[in-house]
Amino acid sequence: IVSLIYDCRTTKFEYFLQLVTLPRSILRHTKLLMYYRLAQTQALVQLDTSALPSTSYRIACTFKTRGDRLHVQPFHLYRSKPKVRTMLQAAPKPFDVNSYNTERLRLDEQARDGMRAQLARDEASERSLPGSVAGAWKWALRKQIWDFMEATDIARFPRPVHHRIPNFVNADMAAQRLANLPEFKSAQVVKVNPDTPQKMVRQLVLIWDKVLLTPQPRLRTGFFSRLSRSSFPPEDFNEACTSAGVAKYGEPLSLDTKIKVDLIVVGSSCVDPASGARLGKGEGFAELEYGILRWMGAIDENTLVVTTVHDCQVLEPGTIDVSKMLEHDVPVDVIVTPTQVIRTNTTLPKPGGILWHKLSPQKLGQIRVLQQLKERLEREMGSKLPTGE
Repeated sequence: IVSLIYDCRTTKFEYFLQLVTLPRSILRHTKLLMYYRLAQTQALVQLDTSALPSTSYRIACTFKTRGDRLHVQPFHLYRSKPKVRTMLQAAPKPFDVNSYNTERLRLDEQARDGMRAQLARDEASERSLPGSVAGAWKWALRKQIWDFMEATDIARFPRPVHHRIPNFVNADMAAQRLANLPEFKSAQVVKVNPDTPQKMVRQLVLIWDKVLLTPQPRLRTGFFSRLSRSSFPPEDFNEACTSAGVAKYGEPLSLDTKIKVDLIVVGSSCVDPASGARLGKGEGFAELEYGILRWMGAIDENTLVVTTVHDCQVLEPGTIDVSKMLEHDVPVDVIVTPTQVIRTNTTLPKPGGILWHKLSPQKLGQIRVLQQLKERLEREMGSKLPTGE
């Protein structure tokens, strides 16, 4: 029943005992692969469960090293007691912050290169045939704000702020003003975007002993992570509020996690105080995150959406023609700057879930969690979901 493939290149590993519980749900499959790794010692165990009764079993095996050879004592397969379910595993590989940040920055720059190229193509098309590119007006507004923030030195690291949620001077003051809102004080779970200008917001969520929910950057490596003050050592507080820190200390959530989010904080490139219409950096991830949370039942149309921005990012009232806003755009209820709080009293509708017909195959291919969800829903429905262009 059991076969073993091994490779041993170290003498440091002297003794290892592995206990694995096999629940009935796993035994429904015909084969189970277990992979053990400690230092340079590797073992792959393949268990054929097709001949086993549908009940729980445990496997106990002992590995020992002598010189450069791996000795495996006999495996024991026996029924586990109903109340005994134990799993002892090798210590997880230490989280490599430097590697994580290097890869994150590389992928971020790759994404910005793509946005720059797309913007250049759209601008060329607009010059040759005005009105030919849908959404060109959004890029014009974003660029106007980004250029102004750089020219007046309102922008802060990382720079240039083009094709980012722009960081700005006194972002910490805007965060503190947000923390004074009664809705923030009463919230227990707060979802905050992972961008730099909202780092202080993430810190204040944890300082006030709330639960922080934040997505992996661009949703490319995972989904949302949940973080609280008990998730990390006190001395690592500052690191825990960064993207790498959330990946290191956060608890990854699944699409089936039951959670209620009381407040959503998003970043913006610019926002209209008259309607609450908001423009991000142009990739649509805040909208996707909102749609996923709606699908999960974690939020509803009454969940407050707040943005923190510099005063220069607040447009003249009525600048954005609300008739041009799309069904996936997420308006904001409250705008917080370093100097003021603006309640927009928005009447713009918020997305009711994931708008599959707006998701292009290219965008879907970038986000693993949406691929998995789409496959799951299509299996359950027995039909294909629509896709965008």
